Amino acid sequence: MSLNDREKSQLRSALQEAVVKCSERCLYQAAKWAAELLNAIPEPEPSFDDSQLSDASSGYAPTILAPNVDLDEAAMEAKEINKYLLAKSLFDCREYDRCASIFLPDSTLASIVAPREANSTSKSKGKGKATAGTPRPSNVQAMPKLSQRSLFLSLYAKFLSGEKRKDEDAEMVMGPQDLGTCVNKQLLTVSRFLEAWFENRKTEEGEDLSSQGWLEYLYGMVLAREKNEELALYWLVRSVHLFPMNWGCWLEITSLISRVEDLNRIMPRLPQNIVSFMFHIHTSLELYQHDANLANSLDQLLNIFPTSSFLLTCDALLSYHAKDLVAAEQNFSRLLSLHPHRLDSLDHYSNILYVMNSRPKLAFLAHLCSNVDKFRPESCVVIGNYYSLLSLHEKAVQYFRRALTLDRSCLSAWTLMGHEYVELKNTHAAIESYRRAVDVNRRDYRAWYGLGQTYEVLEMHAYALWYYKKAAGLRPWDGKMWMAVGSCLQRMNRNQDGIKALKRALLADSYYETGSSFGSGAGSMRGAHMDPEILLQIAGMYDSMGEEEDAKEYMEMCVAQEVGGVGESQSESIAIHNDSPGGGSDDDGDGGGRGGGSEGTGVTAATSKARMWLARYAMRTEDYTTANRLANELCQDGVEVEEAKALIREVRSRMESSGIEGSSTQRFTILYRHGEATKLQLWCE
Repeated sequence: MSLNDREKSQLRSALQEAVVKCSERCLYQAAKWAAELLNAIPEPEPSFDDSQLSDASSGYAPTILAPNVDLDEAAMEAKEINKYLLAKSLFDCREYDRCASIFLPDSTLASIVAPREANSTSKSKGKGKATAGTPRPSNVQAMPKLSQRSLFLSLYAKFLSGEKRKDEDAEMVMGPQDLGTCVNKQLLTVSRFLEAWFENRKTEEGEDLSSQGWLEYLYGMVLAREKNEELALYWLVRSVHLFPMNWGCWLEITSLISRVEDLNRIMPRLPQNIVSFMFHIHTSLELYQHDANLANSLDQLLNIFPTSSFLLTCDALLSYHAKDLVAAEQNFSRLLSLHPHRLDSLDHYSNILYVMNSRPKLAFLAHLCSNVDKFRPESCVVIGNYYSLLSLHEKAVQYFRRALTLDRSCLSAWTLMGHEYVELKNTHAAIESYRRAVDVNRRDYRAWYGLGQTYEVLEMHAYALWYYKKAAGLRPWDGKMWMAVGSCLQRMNRNQDGIKALKRALLADSYYETGSSFGSGAGSMRGAHMDPEILLQIAGMYDSMGEEEDAKEYMEMCVAQEVGGVGESQSESIAIHNDSPGGGSDDDGDGGGRGGGSEGTGVTAATSKARMWLARYAMRTEDYTTANRLANELCQDGVEVEEAKALIREVRSRMESSGIEGSSTQRFTILYRHGEATKLQLWCE
């Protein structure tokens, strides 16, 4: 994707208009997003030619005020300018009720909202025979004649007044009375008023042609808080059609999408422009997608906005979801060097540094956030992660609580505080933290997984399984999720289902390792490194079911991981699912993965247990040569040496009693020092 000079000029003008109009309506986050994007567009080369200078200046006309193209609206805005300036000043001073009362006194709101509640009650008691020709209620005539800008500012102030009072009425975070049941008491007032306003402006076709999209956005946001999600989505989509540069409206749509199928279904209903392109990328990342098409789309946008902090954050999160922590850390480091005072999304950066166990960088990040603004939720989360890395879990909980005191919708703080309570063995507090995280965002697989872990500690496996399945549904190509499902099923004695889940875990791990960072080439298991623990677990489940041949096959695969690589016939037994996103790609491409599994794991406790099982299986089948070889290999491993020595003696005695042993039979004498095999001396009888 590339834009010519005229298209770039139009994009600049649209972003300038968005900054002004969002600022006029006190949508500060949306204005900041548009302003950052505006300044990320590279400036053209300066020219001293008069004609070119005049052309350039015409393309950079300062948009100090964004005039309204609707003449009636413009006339009302001009008439209300003095009151509007007062209301905006009060809003900036966080005097929300006083701001709302400038244009909408409580008496006016009561005269409009109360009759609508009465009418809705009477309709619910009636037989529902109202026709399209029924006259509108008398309260419709009482609507104040205000410009849409002033009306939005007043109702938005009323909405924020309710949010502020809700936070004030809430108890201390995770306190004994903190049930999370406080609600915004102004939602009903704002929604009833907007319902009356839209009904009053309907044409015969049911559309309002003179609307600007801002009140639709507010109505959709209020309906989403009231859990009326389908209707909220309708009004939000309508808003982005009328004014697509309001990023806050796109974020509200994202919050209503919980699955990739929902995103694919709603995309045709959205306007097709560059902001819709960004919305698709952002929402896909919120749904933990990381395929090659997404990376290509992001690269195209970065060609237009090379220094955009928003797009650079998306690029870092793309690598993070693909489990490429090194690339994600480098991208966040570059972002921090370009915007050293920007705290947005640094909580994700701290999570990456925590997983990488990079204590010096995390300490630097914590000091930086504390110096910029120690009372931002992101700063508190970063500092909490730093204390968690130091194993100071009580101190970490303190900072996560501080982040939630500043913003109770801070998802990272709820989830991470649940992790800390797990470390502190406070399972009840951990469950409550995870539940509150799920209430904030149903797409947070970490909270679902944490709930599963906590209930598993409490040995409530049915509950744990349900939560693990929710996490696996959100992250279907994360082997850790499916391994948890399989282990839980094993504890419930559902071995057949557990085997299927663990095989899915093997496929999920190969999706990241055999293909590229975004899964190309993940359809093949040949040459892929697999987790010996999972293979041993699958083999053990087959053994408990009495299926020794299958158990033997997986034990051999487990031992094979010491040197790396899986045979084609063995990989076919794992591929029980055909929905791999890279199934149709070329098997021969390495794709830039982590070595394609060419390096083995070496000797591990899992491979030693598998080798011991194979040795005992060979004894049961009277394959004494194989049993002798495996037992001697166990002596070299130094993991289960005593059992291996006893097995060698048993093999030798059986071989002698069976008359198998001859002059060519090889024996091993093993010299030990400090309990480990240090030397082998081969001798023949």
